[in-house]
Amino acid sequence: MSTAHDKLNVREYGASHGSHDHAHFQILVGLEGTLELEIAGRGRRIATGDGCVVPPGERHDFEGRGATRCLVLDSNNPAWSQAGVAPLPTVLPLARYLAQALSMDLPRARNVGADLLLEAWLPPNPLAHECQGQPRRPIDWCALSQWLSANWQSPLTVADIARQVHLSASQFTARCQAEQGDSPMQWLRRQRLAQARVARARGLSVSETARQAGYRSPSALTAALRRESAHG
Repeated sequence: MSTAHDKLNVREYGASHGSHDHAHFQILVGLEGTLELEIAGRGRRIATGDGCVVPPGERHDFEGRGATRCLVLDSNNPAWSQAGVAPLPTVLPLARYLAQALSMDLPRARNVGADLLLEAWLPPNPLAHECQGQPRRPIDWCALSQWLSANWQSPLTVADIARQVHLSASQFTARCQAEQGDSPMQWLRRQRLAQARVARARGLSVSETARQAGYRSPSALTAALRRESAHG
Protein backbone atom coordinates (compact mmCIF):
# COMPACT_ATOMS: atom_id res chain seq x y z
CA MET A 1 0.00 0.00 0.00
CA SER A 2 1.31 3.48 -0.82
CA THR A 3 2.31 5.73 2.05
CA ALA A 4 1.22 9.26 2.77
CA HIS A 5 4.58 10.50 1.56
CA ASP A 6 4.54 8.83 -1.87
CA LYS A 7 4.87 11.44 -4.58
CA LEU A 8 4.44 10.57 -8.26
CA ASN A 9 5.24 13.03 -11.04
CA VAL A 10 6.87 13.51 -14.41
CA ARG A 11 10.19 15.33 -14.47
CA GLU A 12 12.22 16.80 -17.28
CA TYR A 13 16.01 16.68 -17.14
CA GLY A 14 18.31 18.97 -19.06
CA ALA A 15 22.01 18.97 -19.86
CA SER A 16 22.87 20.65 -16.56
CA HIS A 17 24.57 18.28 -14.14
CA GLY A 18 22.75 17.58 -10.87
CA SER A 19 23.63 15.66 -7.72
CA HIS A 20 21.76 14.83 -4.52
CA ASP A 21 20.62 12.12 -2.15
CA HIS A 22 17.44 11.63 -0.13
CA ALA A 23 16.03 9.60 2.73
CA HIS A 24 13.46 7.76 0.60
CA PHE A 25 13.41 5.39 -2.36
CA GLN A 26 13.37 7.08 -5.75
CA ILE A 27 12.04 5.09 -8.68
CA LEU A 28 12.61 6.31 -12.24
CA VAL A 29 11.17 5.07 -15.54
CA GLY A 30 12.41 6.57 -18.80
CA LEU A 31 9.67 8.07 -20.98
CA GLU A 32 11.74 10.03 -23.50
CA GLY A 33 15.42 10.67 -24.15
CA THR A 34 18.26 9.31 -22.04
CA LEU A 35 19.15 10.08 -18.44
CA GLU A 36 22.75 9.43 -17.40
CA LEU A 37 23.03 8.39 -13.75
CA GLU A 38 25.88 7.60 -11.43
CA ILE A 39 24.77 5.87 -8.22
CA ALA A 40 27.35 5.17 -5.52
CA GLY A 41 30.09 5.33 -8.12
CA ARG A 42 28.38 3.05 -10.65
CA GLY A 43 27.07 4.35 -13.96
CA ARG A 44 23.52 3.73 -15.19
CA ARG A 45 21.72 4.87 -18.33
CA ILE A 46 17.94 5.27 -18.34
CA ALA A 47 16.55 5.25 -21.87
CA THR A 48 12.90 4.89 -22.84
CA GLY A 49 11.47 1.90 -20.99
CA ASP A 50 14.48 1.54 -18.72
CA GLY A 51 14.27 2.24 -15.03
CA CYS A 52 15.99 1.94 -11.70
CA VAL A 53 15.36 2.03 -7.98
CA VAL A 54 17.66 4.39 -6.04
CA PRO A 55 17.84 3.23 -2.40
CA PRO A 56 17.58 5.75 0.46
CA GLY A 57 20.81 7.56 1.23
CA GLU A 58 22.51 6.73 -2.08
CA ARG A 59 24.02 9.88 -3.57
CA HIS A 60 23.44 10.03 -7.31
CA ASP A 61 24.54 12.33 -10.10
CA PHE A 62 22.31 12.86 -13.12
CA GLU A 63 22.31 14.58 -16.49
CA GLY A 64 19.88 14.46 -19.41
CA ARG A 65 20.91 13.75 -22.99
CA GLY A 66 18.61 15.77 -25.21
CA ALA A 67 14.96 16.17 -24.25
CA THR A 68 14.63 13.76 -21.34
CA ARG A 69 11.48 12.91 -19.40
CA CYS A 70 11.03 10.34 -16.65
CA LEU A 71 8.19 9.15 -14.47
CA VAL A 72 9.54 9.61 -10.94
CA LEU A 73 8.17 8.16 -7.72
CA ASP A 74 9.50 9.28 -4.34
CA SER A 75 8.42 6.67 -1.82
CA ASN A 76 8.98 5.59 1.78
CA ASN A 77 7.34 2.22 1.14
CA PRO A 78 9.82 -0.46 2.36
CA ALA A 79 8.42 -2.93 -0.19
CA TRP A 80 10.62 -1.23 -2.79
CA SER A 81 13.63 -2.93 -1.19
CA GLN A 82 12.30 -6.17 -2.73
CA ALA A 83 12.10 -4.73 -6.24
CA GLY A 84 14.59 -5.72 -8.91
CA VAL A 85 16.97 -3.05 -10.11
CA ALA A 86 15.35 -3.07 -13.56
CA PRO A 87 11.62 -3.03 -14.32
CA LEU A 88 9.68 -5.75 -16.06
CA PRO A 89 8.60 -4.93 -19.66
CA THR A 90 5.03 -4.35 -18.46
CA VAL A 91 6.12 -1.26 -16.53
CA LEU A 92 6.60 1.04 -19.55
CA PRO A 93 2.95 0.99 -20.77
CA LEU A 94 1.82 1.65 -17.20
CA ALA A 95 4.34 4.48 -16.81
CA ARG A 96 3.10 6.10 -20.02
CA TYR A 97 -0.51 5.81 -18.85
CA LEU A 98 0.34 7.32 -15.46
CA ALA A 99 2.26 10.17 -17.09
CA GLN A 100 -0.75 10.99 -19.29
CA ALA A 101 -3.12 10.73 -16.32
CA LEU A 102 -0.92 13.08 -14.30
CA SER A 103 -0.90 15.60 -17.15
CA MET A 104 -4.72 15.49 -17.05
CA ASP A 105 -4.58 15.93 -13.26
CA LEU A 106 -6.64 12.80 -12.64
CA PRO A 107 -6.80 12.35 -8.83
CA ARG A 108 -6.74 8.55 -8.92
CA ALA A 109 -3.44 8.58 -10.79
CA ARG A 110 -1.84 10.24 -7.79
CA ASN A 111 -3.78 8.14 -5.27
CA VAL A 112 -3.16 4.66 -6.68
CA GLY A 113 -0.32 5.21 -9.18
CA ALA A 114 2.40 4.34 -6.65
CA ASP A 115 0.71 1.04 -5.76
CA LEU A 116 0.21 0.12 -9.42
CA LEU A 117 3.85 0.88 -10.23
CA LEU A 118 5.10 -1.27 -7.35
CA GLU A 119 2.79 -4.15 -8.31
CA ALA A 120 3.97 -4.01 -11.93
CA TRP A 121 7.64 -3.75 -10.98
CA LEU A 122 7.83 -6.60 -8.48
CA PRO A 123 8.71 -9.94 -10.10
CA PRO A 124 6.33 -12.90 -9.96
CA ASN A 125 6.73 -15.06 -6.88
CA PRO A 126 9.91 -17.00 -7.71
CA LEU A 127 9.42 -19.47 -4.86
CA ALA A 128 6.06 -20.77 -6.01
CA HIS A 129 7.61 -24.10 -6.97
CA GLU A 130 8.30 -24.75 -3.29
CA CYS A 131 4.58 -24.88 -2.66
CA GLN A 132 4.59 -27.87 -5.00
CA GLY A 133 7.05 -29.73 -2.79
CA GLN A 134 10.23 -28.91 -4.74
CA PRO A 135 13.13 -27.92 -2.42
CA ARG A 136 15.11 -24.76 -2.94
CA ARG A 137 18.65 -24.99 -4.24
CA PRO A 138 20.92 -23.66 -1.44
CA ILE A 139 23.03 -20.59 -2.21
CA ASP A 140 26.69 -20.75 -1.17
CA TRP A 141 26.98 -17.08 -0.21
CA CYS A 142 30.65 -17.42 0.72
CA ALA A 143 31.56 -18.87 -2.69
CA LEU A 144 29.47 -16.20 -4.40
CA SER A 145 31.33 -13.50 -2.49
CA GLN A 146 34.64 -15.00 -3.60
CA TRP A 147 33.44 -14.99 -7.22
CA LEU A 148 32.60 -11.31 -6.87
CA SER A 149 36.13 -10.52 -5.66
CA ALA A 150 37.49 -11.74 -9.01
CA ASN A 151 34.92 -9.87 -11.10
CA TRP A 152 34.70 -6.33 -9.71
CA GLN A 153 36.14 -4.94 -12.95
CA SER A 154 32.99 -5.98 -14.84
CA PRO A 155 29.72 -3.98 -14.74
CA LEU A 156 27.80 -6.63 -12.79
CA THR A 157 24.02 -6.89 -12.97
CA VAL A 158 21.60 -8.91 -10.85
CA ALA A 159 21.22 -11.34 -13.74
CA ASP A 160 25.00 -11.85 -13.87
CA ILE A 161 25.12 -12.74 -10.17
CA ALA A 162 21.99 -14.89 -10.34
CA ARG A 163 23.48 -17.00 -13.12
CA GLN A 164 26.32 -18.02 -10.82
CA VAL A 165 23.82 -19.79 -8.55
CA HIS A 166 21.57 -21.05 -11.36
CA LEU A 167 18.65 -18.75 -10.57
CA SER A 168 16.73 -16.14 -12.51
CA ALA A 169 17.22 -12.50 -11.55
CA SER A 170 13.81 -12.39 -9.88
CA GLN A 171 14.48 -15.60 -7.94
CA PHE A 172 17.83 -14.32 -6.73
CA THR A 173 16.28 -10.99 -5.73
CA ALA A 174 13.73 -12.75 -3.51
CA ARG A 175 16.30 -15.13 -2.02
CA CYS A 176 18.75 -12.32 -1.31
CA GLN A 177 16.07 -10.32 0.46
CA ALA A 178 14.92 -13.33 2.48
CA GLU A 179 18.34 -14.77 3.37
CA GLN A 180 20.59 -11.69 3.52
CA GLY A 181 18.09 -8.98 4.39
CA ASP A 182 19.21 -6.82 1.48
CA SER A 183 18.29 -6.21 -2.12
CA PRO A 184 20.89 -7.67 -4.52
CA MET A 185 22.48 -4.27 -5.16
CA GLN A 186 22.62 -3.49 -1.44
CA TRP A 187 24.24 -6.88 -0.81
CA LEU A 188 26.65 -6.25 -3.69
CA ARG A 189 27.68 -2.88 -2.23
CA ARG A 190 28.13 -4.49 1.19
CA GLN A 191 30.43 -7.15 -0.26
CA ARG A 192 32.41 -4.55 -2.21
CA LEU A 193 32.96 -2.45 0.92
CA ALA A 194 33.88 -5.46 3.03
CA GLN A 195 36.50 -6.58 0.52
CA ALA A 196 37.80 -3.03 0.20
CA ARG A 197 38.27 -2.87 3.97
CA VAL A 198 40.23 -6.15 3.89
CA ALA A 199 42.45 -4.81 1.12
CA ARG A 200 43.13 -1.61 3.05
CA ALA A 201 43.92 -3.64 6.19
CA ARG A 202 46.52 -5.56 4.15
CA GLY A 203 48.21 -2.28 3.42
CA LEU A 204 47.03 -1.65 -0.15
CA SER A 205 46.81 1.97 -1.16
CA VAL A 206 43.46 3.67 -1.60
CA SER A 207 44.10 3.87 -5.34
CA GLU A 208 44.91 0.15 -5.72
CA THR A 209 42.03 -0.86 -3.45
CA ALA A 210 39.60 1.23 -5.53
CA ARG A 211 40.89 -0.37 -8.72
CA GLN A 212 40.60 -3.92 -7.40
CA ALA A 213 37.16 -3.34 -5.89
CA GLY A 214 35.78 -1.73 -9.04
CA TYR A 215 35.23 1.82 -7.76
CA ARG A 216 35.47 4.47 -10.46
CA SER A 217 38.03 6.45 -8.47
CA PRO A 218 39.83 6.52 -5.09
CA SER A 219 37.54 9.37 -4.01
CA ALA A 220 34.47 7.20 -4.73
CA LEU A 221 35.90 4.54 -2.41
CA THR A 222 36.70 6.99 0.39
CA ALA A 223 33.22 8.50 0.08
CA ALA A 224 31.64 5.04 0.36
CA LEU A 225 33.73 4.21 3.41
CA ARG A 226 32.87 7.56 4.97
CA ARG A 227 29.14 7.02 4.40
CA GLU A 228 29.33 3.58 5.97
CA SER A 229 31.14 4.94 9.01
CA ALA A 230 28.55 7.70 9.38
CA HIS A 231 25.70 5.18 9.25
CA GLY A 232 27.50 2.59 11.38
